[in-house]
Amino acid sequence: MTSRRVNAVSPSATLRISEAAKQLRREGKPVVDMSVGEPDFPTPAFIIDAAYRAMKEGKVFYTPTKGIPELLEAISWKLKEENGLEFPPENIIVTPGAKYAIFEAIMCLIDEGDEVILLDPSWVTYEACVLMAGGKVVWVSHDEDFRDAPVEEHITPKTKLIVFNSPSNPLGVVYPDSFLKKLRDLAVDHDLFVMSDEIYEKIIFEGEHKSVASLDGMFERTIVINGLSKTYSMTGWRIGYAAAREDIIKAMARMQSHSVSHPSSFVQYAAVEAIRGDQSFIGDMVAEFKARRDMLMEGLDELGIRYAPPHGAFYVFMDVGEDSLDFCERFLRESYVATTPGAAFGKSYNSWVRLSYATSRSNIEEMLRRLKNFIG
Repeated sequence: MTSRRVNAVSPSATLRISEAAKQLRREGKPVVDMSVGEPDFPTPAFIIDAAYRAMKEGKVFYTPTKGIPELLEAISWKLKEENGLEFPPENIIVTPGAKYAIFEAIMCLIDEGDEVILLDPSWVTYEACVLMAGGKVVWVSHDEDFRDAPVEEHITPKTKLIVFNSPSNPLGVVYPDSFLKKLRDLAVDHDLFVMSDEIYEKIIFEGEHKSVASLDGMFERTIVINGLSKTYSMTGWRIGYAAAREDIIKAMARMQSHSVSHPSSFVQYAAVEAIRGDQSFIGDMVAEFKARRDMLMEGLDELGIRYAPPHGAFYVFMDVGEDSLDFCERFLRESYVATTPGAAFGKSYNSWVRLSYATSRSNIEEMLRRLKNFIG
């Protein structure tokens, strides 16, 4: 008999698609994968060299639970220089991936019956973390242009946390200052926490990133989540971090010390090099993502398909006008294109599908050709 907290989490709605796509590949079918949410660029060589150097120097043993001092200092410096946030090292914890930082923070903040507001649609793992912590998810749908949501209408005496992601997965939306200010006002007025997932902060095409933690009164109320997976093409390296007030970080460190202990030692040294090293490659990567986005948007416009306006990250969320899981299964089975059903991301967008353009232009071109034939 498995535990109640695990049974509260349903199997991923994308599991069948993922397994089916892998099986078709094994059978030699020409699968175009538009479902994977990771950059297709190699990790920059100077970061790989730093990891190799750390291993050669014997930096392969246990580290402090919160992370090596050099990395905590580097993150603190980054947050100040790039985001205007004054988080000293004692207010930071390094985790094996940003996903684990999210899990730890929610487990440390949420008790049975606490309500957590998620914007609908949101990244799939937020809901799972809340449910495992015993909390209740309150979904709030976006407005028509996906730049606002009536969060204020869903706050109750049980509300404890608001979670949002900008740029957004799956929407690609960069939330405007007006939305950030509304979250700030709600958090201060109702004594709430805000979790700001900023993993895509540097992959922006229109607008600019601003952390809600930089607004008046939000240092004590914000848990900033970030990591190196997307910006530095280090998804498999598993290195993320959280910045928050010290008591929250101490609680997360207690949890980490009794679970994963700490992130991999030599990866932490590579992360220092990533943060403090030459950042010029990021501009080239973002320019390529923008070119792919524009190509995909143009193709969808020609097909008359509605989609959320993507201003960042590397996703397009499109309305296919039918059950998303059925569409994804048929599109894969009949056209060998793997996509992600919108049903995985919330409650109100079951007819929507997420496309990832973290793949080559030739794959995008081929997907659009197959999509045109598929929808007739």
